[in-house]
Amino acid sequence: MLSELSVKNFRCFEHARLELHPESTLLIGRNAQGKTSLIEAACVLMRLQSPRTSSKSDFIRFGEKTCVIEGVTNEHRLRFAANVATRRLAVDDAVCGHSADYLANSGLVVWMDHSDMNLLRGGAEHRRRFLDFAGSQVFPDYLDSLRRYDRALRTRNYLLKRDAVVNWRQADAYARVMDALALALTEQRRKLIAWLQPEIAAMHQTLSGGEVARADYAPSVDERGLFEMLLASRAEEERTRSTAAGVHRDDVALCIEERDASSFASEGQQRTLALAMKLAQARVIERAKNQAPVLLIDDIFGELDKTRRRAVLANLPSGSQRLITTTHLDWADDGGACGRVFEVSGGRVEGKWC
Repeated sequence: MLSELSVKNFRCFEHARLELHPESTLLIGRNAQGKTSLIEAACVLMRLQSPRTSSKSDFIRFGEKTCVIEGVTNEHRLRFAANVATRRLAVDDAVCGHSADYLANSGLVVWMDHSDMNLLRGGAEHRRRFLDFAGSQVFPDYLDSLRRYDRALRTRNYLLKRDAVVNWRQADAYARVMDALALALTEQRRKLIAWLQPEIAAMHQTLSGGEVARADYAPSVDERGLFEMLLASRAEEERTRSTAAGVHRDDVALCIEERDASSFASEGQQRTLALAMKLAQARVIERAKNQAPVLLIDDIFGELDKTRRRAVLANLPSGSQRLITTTHLDWADDGGACGRVFEVSGGRVEGKWC
């Protein structure tokens, strides 16, 4: 649970501090007032990742050089400070040299917003990000393996492009590094999908009123292993000058009633499946870690029809703390929104009522 959150020179905020309700905290205000930035700050503080950007410079308030996010979660005081080039992490005022040490003391998170529709409409990178965000919280070594794989991939792609004649001895050395990491990541992603699939099916059936949905892992690496696949792909790689296979090409196949959900599902069906996937993600994380994740929910309830909204609220994990942004509270009578309310306007936060 995140009991307090403060930001300094983060996005549009010079300074803001919130004491959060153990169940639900609602941030209400017009669009473009800073509501999403506050729950983004919570995500960055707890997982060192933003769902909106990969650039630290985007965090920093215009005209300032450094931003700071602080908070208390699971009885630990966390501190994240960043400038354009670097970041500094601390737990209970002790500086952390490694992100793994920091994350071991932070909390678990599930992010829900309108961009979740990209799970159905977007490319495979959105579905891989869905797996990676869950995997990095469920498996202790997942994030380290993913980062090492990405570094090796970038270096190998550089080597494939660098010279007129590819130095295959160097490229193969990185292929071997990637092969071992791909084996671990493929196994963990396969296990993760096995946990997610029944939860996705159950959640989708509940939200849709009975439709059957499936999520199946579509790995890029086959039984030969990545190194052997890349050896067999030299002609293609020499032509494209990029790595032809690997877990960076994995996907998740999504179906509703045995038909491809990306191509054949209606907008309403796609929205329902995206919601089911995020609710399933929360349940799997909770079960794997024996700890309910914090749900960061960005303005999704106001646009859902009443039936679907009630179903989503009824199926939020009961032990999860919720931070919810919204432009109005007309939907709040449907339940699940009791707690503390803050009004956000022009980069300022004011408590309204509890």
